[in-house]
Formats: sequence, structure tokens, C-alpha cells
Amino acid sequence: MEKWFIALVPLASAALGAFLVYLFTSRAKREESMVRFKEEKYSKLLIKLQGFVGTTTSAQLKREFFEEQYQSWLYASDEVVESINALVQLVKENYGKAPDPEAGRKAIGEIVLAMRSDLLRKTDLDYTAFQYTDVHETKKG
Repeated sequence: MEKWFIALVPLASAALGAFLVYLFTSRAKREESMVRFKEEKYSKLLIKLQGFVGTTTSAQLKREFFEEQYQSWLYASDEVVESINALVQLVKENYGKAPDPEAGRKAIGEIVLAMRSDLLRKTDLDYTAFQYTDVHETKKG
């Protein structure tokens, strides 16, 4: 009986070890896949945010942003959803008039910061670190 038990312990340990490796590896792959998915989706949202800023303001980009925003309810963190909702509220409150530029910068910066925090888990930046730069074409002549 004792010899049988001695032979069984290493086999059980090996099986348990293999199971744990499989479990942790599959979980890590799933998390890595989700991060890549979020990076792609957040990247699209970020580009569409240009529709709200400076000379890149565009009704088409805004519509595309809102389409992406609806989808983000399925994958975005609570903080991302809340920051997008704050931008939507700002847009609603300022419908037909120019919003306060600082409030707009803050709302957009908070969205970017929330996405960054969701992907990286930690960031020391605040909303002022994110800035869009308007690019103006110069005419030759």
C-alpha cells in the first residue's frame, strides 16, 4: 500500500501542475486577447473624438463616434463609459452653441485618461496631458 501511495503522489503532483499551467496560460491568453481588442476599439474611439475638436470638428466623425460609443458598452470599463457619458452630457447641454473650450478639453482628456487607465491599470497623467494638435495647411503662392 505504501509503495503504491509513493508512486501515486508524483503522478498526482504532475497532473495538478499541468492543470494549473494550462489554467494560468489560458487565462493569460484570454486577458491578452481582451487587451488587444480594447486597444483596437479604444483607438477607433480616439480617432472619432477628433470630430469634437478644433478644425477637425465634423458631424460625420461625431456620428461615427456615437456608433462606436454604443458598442463600447459591451467592453469598456465603468470609468470609460462614465467619461464618455460626461462628454455626451456636455454636447447635449451646449447644443446649438459653442461649448466652453476648457470643459471640452477636460471631457475629452478624461475619456483618453480612462481608456489609458483601463489598458495600463496605472497612470500618473491627468487630463491636461492629452492634447489634440490642429494641423493647418499653408497655401503656397
